[in-house]
Amino acid sequence: MSKLHIFDTTLRDGEQVPGCQLKSEEKLEIAFQLKSLGVDIIEAGFPVSSPEDFKSVELVSQHIKESTICGLTRAVEEDIDVAARALKDAANPRIHTGIGTSEFHVKYKLNTTNDDIINRGAHAVKYARNLVSEVEFYAEDAGRTDNEFLARVVEAAIDAGATIINIPDTTGYCLPEQFAEKITYLVNNVPNIDKAILSTHCHNDLGLATANSIAGVMAGARQVECTINGIGERAGNTSLEEVVMIINQHQHINLTHRIDTTQITSMSKTVSSMMNMPVQPNKAIVGSNAFSHSSGIHQDGVIKKRETYEIIDPATVGAAGSEIILTARSGKAALNYHAKKLGYELEPEGLKIAYKEFLEVADQVKNVGPTHLHKIFKTIKAYA
Repeated sequence: MSKLHIFDTTLRDGEQVPGCQLKSEEKLEIAFQLKSLGVDIIEAGFPVSSPEDFKSVELVSQHIKESTICGLTRAVEEDIDVAARALKDAANPRIHTGIGTSEFHVKYKLNTTNDDIINRGAHAVKYARNLVSEVEFYAEDAGRTDNEFLARVVEAAIDAGATIINIPDTTGYCLPEQFAEKITYLVNNVPNIDKAILSTHCHNDLGLATANSIAGVMAGARQVECTINGIGERAGNTSLEEVVMIINQHQHINLTHRIDTTQITSMSKTVSSMMNMPVQPNKAIVGSNAFSHSSGIHQDGVIKKRETYEIIDPATVGAAGSEIILTARSGKAALNYHAKKLGYELEPEGLKIAYKEFLEVADQVKNVGPTHLHKIFKTIKAYA
């Protein structure tokens, strides 16, 4: 089985969310947890952007030795120099440099030509390669870049010394089949592609970040750039926990990874708390409702056999377990389940009476809890 490299950019792209800025000591705390989680590459920051970000990359480099530590730069010599200094104590340093490649970037943002983009990208890689042993090149807005031109950019970057090529869907524009076609095109049309690992970095503007990343992986990418809880610029990034659990659930993809999935829930809570970024309740894998059931039909199935409605065992991601939430949509099976948990054994007639009383309560409150249930069950103890 091939190895899928997990590149976490929570401390760089994730921290770009307004209000999520972290101090260097806080970044280090999260980095320790990312290392324990099994993340292969930690992108610790953008060193030239501020003194605090420089300090963060430097601090993480000094203390985290098991993971590759990465610093982001533009295709600018000063950026690369600063990143190299920040990474000087890293056991496995990586400079992540690149340039915009779509028409929007070439013509309007950078006001230059395609040939100049190829030359600037290659020069940045060569320059960085003289300072660190591992260089990753990103083609910003690759999702909207012409494939033929993108292939020329990638070939030049690999010739210059890049061993990882990041193909970002920077604006979250692509459909999964489009992104897969792009990766496939590069695999088939870049002569030296065998000398580099292709990476995905997908944004979630259309809600397709994870789908695009998985499509890229199935087309040949072997690194996924992601964040905890899917945080990041605008609508966010590919979610680490989603990618990892997709790989686990669909074993025909035939990939391995180093992530200890039992730490996912605690990692999610740490990032949410430290970045003051609540996780939406219906978020896949780590949302508070991810393993909760309130519909009577679903509850009946889960009570009889969990796999009826849950494809993931909550324990595998470090969650407390399945929850049967009592609402007006719940059925007798769920009510009887809670009765037994509270120590009541109801006969069929007692359950019928209790359920009628339960529905009256449930129509008045959102969730029916133990206090309400004790009152209901005690009134029908003759049937218990």
